[in-house]
Amino acid sequence: MLKKGLPLTLVLFFQVLCLAAQSSLVWWNPARHAFPVIEGQAWTQELKQPYDRLPGRAEKQVRPAVWNLSRQSAGLFIRFKSNSDQITIRYQIKGNQALPHMPATGVSGVDLYARSPHGDFWWCNGKYAFGDTITYRYTSLQTSEKGQEYRLYLPLYTSVQWLEVGIPEGKTLTPLALRPEKPIVVYGTSIAQGACASRPGMAWTAQLERQMDHPLLNLGFSGNGKLEPELINLISEIDARLYVLDCLPNLISTTDVKPAEVKKRILQSVRTLRQKRPTVPILLVEHAGYTDGHSNPVRAALVTEVNTVMQEAYAELKAEMKGSVYLLTKTALNLNPDAMVDGTHPSDLGMQQYAQAYERIIRSILNEPVGTLSTTIPKSQSRDFYDFETRHRDVLERLKTHPPRIVFLGNSITHFWGGEPKTKIVQGASSWNRLMEPRKVQNLGFGWDRIENVLWRVYHGQLDGYQAKQVLVMIGTNNLEGNTDEEITDGLVFLMKAIQSRQPQAELVWIGILPRRGQEERVHRLNQHFAQRSGELNIRFLQPGTNLLQPDGKINEAWFTDGLHPNEQGYERLAEKLEPFLVRR
Repeated sequence: MLKKGLPLTLVLFFQVLCLAAQSSLVWWNPARHAFPVIEGQAWTQELKQPYDRLPGRAEKQVRPAVWNLSRQSAGLFIRFKSNSDQITIRYQIKGNQALPHMPATGVSGVDLYARSPHGDFWWCNGKYAFGDTITYRYTSLQTSEKGQEYRLYLPLYTSVQWLEVGIPEGKTLTPLALRPEKPIVVYGTSIAQGACASRPGMAWTAQLERQMDHPLLNLGFSGNGKLEPELINLISEIDARLYVLDCLPNLISTTDVKPAEVKKRILQSVRTLRQKRPTVPILLVEHAGYTDGHSNPVRAALVTEVNTVMQEAYAELKAEMKGSVYLLTKTALNLNPDAMVDGTHPSDLGMQQYAQAYERIIRSILNEPVGTLSTTIPKSQSRDFYDFETRHRDVLERLKTHPPRIVFLGNSITHFWGGEPKTKIVQGASSWNRLMEPRKVQNLGFGWDRIENVLWRVYHGQLDGYQAKQVLVMIGTNNLEGNTDEEITDGLVFLMKAIQSRQPQAELVWIGILPRRGQEERVHRLNQHFAQRSGELNIRFLQPGTNLLQPDGKINEAWFTDGLHPNEQGYERLAEKLEPFLVRR
């Protein structure tokens, strides 16, 4: 219908402009890409439709209600890089666009997050239009020639029939492959599926995935998360980092599942998972309660009843099993009175409280603590010329095939020294090949890394799966610009403890920051602090950088390329100082 007073010619003109803008876009269909790019799926080769959550064979194994819900794209997202300041998403769905207690932006909308060069996630504001084909248009995006990573979260309560991502001609879009890490697997109810988040990225599972930065599979089934053996058997097929069972809201006595049966299902579920995956930890979760429980004693009693059953089952399982079974309690979830939309399903505030409670206990289970300083919060980064994620993948593959005797964690100073995986810039190959290669040293230097970036790499597998004889750590020079001496020192102590917990048999060697042009005095002062703190940790501290100084305490420019990175002669002088302390067998 035309607006009153708007000339037909003007309307047609604007329609032509819109069509022209659409036709100038280059479209990419993730479901048709050469390799899998849809995150949040465990059975990528067995799917009936590209955006399903269970394998096609599950249609004959699970109840129809569960199968139908598994076709909704909750928890699925797509990662890609682009240097475009404009991104358009268009797609069609099957199902309701909105629900009475949940907006269309959550039920059937998408959600785009950008990742900064420093590893932080930024929400992107898109202009959306809901119709037979739904469109989201993102404009004025902050970007660079190299581009940045995006995560596109898919609808929580509808089935995606097809989806395309469009960028202007001349811009780049690079799909990112699925991450190789084992996922956190969440089996739960509508709360896990995403009700009632205002948009997909606000579901607590999505928030937790960004906070932990580990793959996460959302197997929440609205009204149908009931610890059924068919689902547990399917879940046990997944080689997970952690299993989360959060089904009690669908197992209260009004659902015709009696307390004795609830306890039986809890015990059977854990025993099945433990039998098939004996080393994977399992997190059981109590019912978080209803925010109208204070005024509705009947509902409050249902929560108390089912949580009592959980506590009994948990006590039995802890007595039966040595470890790796954990409980997240209602008290620890600690939802406040404004945390729910309808007394049952979380609002965005409630989703945030869920995610925070989950993060606290899961970090404890996985031994991935965080502190309050920026240097103690793990982050990836994309600040340098190389691709951080690609180098990380290459390192993990090499660690599997070439278990090292010594690992050397650091930034570009280590990165550019030499060794595998090869990099475009190598400035110390001669000394590396003579000193490091015979001793089976693995170069774990990543250009532009800060302390928090090395912590991320430690938490993402670079010290797992092998036993080193020695771990060398030289990091912190890139923190000089943005952190105080205390933040740098405390961050390094935090990092050293994380390393010790993963390689307890290895000798840990803390190497001081190398001197750099214009900051020699501060570096000297910091290294004095490091020496003191290394003594508290009972680990060796070395200062090979003193071999790069002149008698006046300033760097000798003849041994540097730029006042920071050593040249071939500089690396030779570092090698001279390190060699007596490197293990030989």
